[in-house]
Amino acid sequence: MTDSDIGLMRGQSRSNWIRLRTLILLRWVAIAGQLTAITVAQKMYHLQLELGLCYLAIGISVIGNLIAIFVFPENKRLTETENFLMVLFDLLQLAFLLYLTGGLHNPFALLLLGPVTISANVMGLRSTILIGSTAIILVTLMAQFHLPLRTEQGFILRIPDVFVFGNWAAIIIAIIFMGAYSRRISSEMRSMGDALAATQLALSREQKLTDLGGVVAAAAHELGTPLATIKLASAELIEELEDRPDLREDAALIREQADRCRDILRDMGRAGKDDLHLRQAPLSAVLNEAAEPHMNRGKQIHFEEGPAPGGSYQQPSVLRKPEIIHGLRNLVQNAVDFARENVWVESTWTDNEIAIRIMDDGRGYPPQMIGRIGDPFVRRRRTETDRKARPEYEGMGLGLFIAKTLLERSGAELSFANGSDPYQPDKLKTERRGAIVEVVWPRPKIDAQLGENAVPIGLNQPIRV
Repeated sequence: MTDSDIGLMRGQSRSNWIRLRTLILLRWVAIAGQLTAITVAQKMYHLQLELGLCYLAIGISVIGNLIAIFVFPENKRLTETENFLMVLFDLLQLAFLLYLTGGLHNPFALLLLGPVTISANVMGLRSTILIGSTAIILVTLMAQFHLPLRTEQGFILRIPDVFVFGNWAAIIIAIIFMGAYSRRISSEMRSMGDALAATQLALSREQKLTDLGGVVAAAAHELGTPLATIKLASAELIEELEDRPDLREDAALIREQADRCRDILRDMGRAGKDDLHLRQAPLSAVLNEAAEPHMNRGKQIHFEEGPAPGGSYQQPSVLRKPEIIHGLRNLVQNAVDFARENVWVESTWTDNEIAIRIMDDGRGYPPQMIGRIGDPFVRRRRTETDRKARPEYEGMGLGLFIAKTLLERSGAELSFANGSDPYQPDKLKTERRGAIVEVVWPRPKIDAQLGENAVPIGLNQPIRV
């Protein structure tokens, strides 16, 4: 899955994930609360309210809910526009009720935060701004224009002007803060959900490729002898079958071996095979496999390996886990994308650790972005120089997020740095001056010969149908 594919996936509106029934249920709860508040205010506290207009406002909500229930199917999901209109209606209806019952002198004025919070969580930025702006305008108008609350004796219930101003300021600040906070949190959660889904797809694809490699190896292993027999028998038949009818035994043998090949292929298709030799490989072989798709992209990839001080000279054999291969492949791809001419892949090991360092001779990470590397969908504004140098690149940081997530799942720790100051003059920079990624595993986590993950040694188990 490419960055552009994920971008399209993220571009799909989340507002159409909300069922109409959900908002209808919330509106029923609001209607019940409004009726309760009006009844208590009238019966218990004997406040003089414009009951006709209050019940009219509530009745409109009831009618709207009933129409939605009987006209639309139960599984109806709202579009962005429909969601916006539903929330806007609820906001206006609540504001009208507050106008009839004292405006900002009514403590229930805080409920105006509800529609704003809902819009920030499920709608786009434009709709959220429109709902928030409408709420601010309504609050400001209600501070000046409203029907007063009157007691049974005709006294007006009101709070001092300073408290009215305080309520107004508090509600305005809460609308802005709650709207921005809710949108930020929901946006990050959606981004993380998209990125984790992409990571799972990438890992699934790599696992399928690994399984396919096992099937191919098993086919080569199992079919070697019968195919050789077929080849030998065929050669003899070509030479002697016309004149030697006694070669019928060879023909029968060919038929038998062909049947055997067919049976093996059928069994492999049904059951697959867990080839012990494919579950491990030397560290250099795993690195070459990870970098292989990017070998011919116009950049030179240099491999360097050797023991670190205190490590044995023998190169470790590591697990060929799909997450390790795909994670390293993404790191190499990022280095090749931004390198000028060269990429270096260094691997070192000790008795306790295995470390891989990937470097390039590009411009390096922007200093202000280093702390955010590994977050999904991080994209800095591209300069005109960037567009001219790499017009095809529209990365969103998803590749590094997938690499970081997969490698950390395998037990690695990643660190990101620059080989030199990106703002330093080129003549003062070293050859390996670009971005540096270091991946370090505790050796028992990926060592295929030692520790808890060691691959068992023995014969492959035969396929059983």
